[in-house]
Amino acid sequence: MNRENPLKNGSLREAVFEYVRKKYKSKIEYLWKSTPDAGVFRHEDNQKWYGLVMDVSKDKFGLSEEGYVCALNVKTDDPMLHDILIRQDGFFPGYHMNKNSWISILLDGTVPFDRVCDMIDMSYQATASRKKKARLRPPKEWLIPANPKYYDIIHAFDATDTIDWKQGSGIKVKDTVYLYVAAPVSAILYKCKVLETDIPYDYQDGSLTIKSLMKIRLLKRYSPDRFTFERLKNEFDIFTVRGPRSVPDRLSAALKK
Repeated sequence: MNRENPLKNGSLREAVFEYVRKKYKSKIEYLWKSTPDAGVFRHEDNQKWYGLVMDVSKDKFGLSEEGYVCALNVKTDDPMLHDILIRQDGFFPGYHMNKNSWISILLDGTVPFDRVCDMIDMSYQATASRKKKARLRPPKEWLIPANPKYYDIIHAFDATDTIDWKQGSGIKVKDTVYLYVAAPVSAILYKCKVLETDIPYDYQDGSLTIKSLMKIRLLKRYSPDRFTFERLKNEFDIFTVRGPRSVPDRLSAALKK
C-alpha cells in the first residue's frame, strides 16, 4: 500500500479515500445534502463507521485563522491513547462525534500521511465486529497443556518438526504455542508456530474430546529443568495449565532469552 506523501500530487482527502478503497474495499458514502463533500466509510458486515472526512470551520478546533480545514474523524477504543493523541499537533477531540472515543485529524499536512493511515487502521479494528476483530488481531502467544498419558509428546518431534495437535479455542494461524508437558515432566518443553487450524477431527475417549486439530511446527526445545511447574508458579504466578491460556509478558520475555 502506497503511503508516500500525497500532497506532492494531490490532496490528502483524496489520498485517504484511495487508501480505504484499496485496502478495505470500502465505498465512500455522501449522506448529507447540506455537506455534499463529507464522505463516510464503514464496515460492510456491521455497518459501523470507521471514518468520516469533512470540511470543518477552523474555529471549531480553536484555530485562530479563518476559513475551513479538511479533517478526518476516526475512533479509538483505548482511552489512554485518545488522551495522548489529542495533545499532539493536528489531533483534536472528535468533531460532531463522541469526544471520549473519537478523534479529529487535520488533513492539511500537519500529520504525516503515513500516520493518518495508521489511525485509519486503528479505527477499522476498533469498530470491527467481534468475528472480524478475532481475524484481525495480531499473532498471540499461548501456553497449552500436553498430557503424556494420551500422547507421547516427549518423542513427538524426534522424526519431524511438524505435527498435528488439538486446537484450542481462540488459537489461529501464526500464533505461537508453548507446550507444557504434564507430570511426570511438569515443564515447558517446546515452542511452536501454528501453521494451519480448523483441521476436521472426531475423537472421544472418556473425558478427552477432540473436534479439530491445528498443525504446529517446532521452533525451539527447552531443557526439562528450565521452565518447571515450580518456576512457573513461583516466578510467573501460573498455578495451573489445564487449557490454552495467554502467556504473561514476563514469562514471554524469559522464554525468548
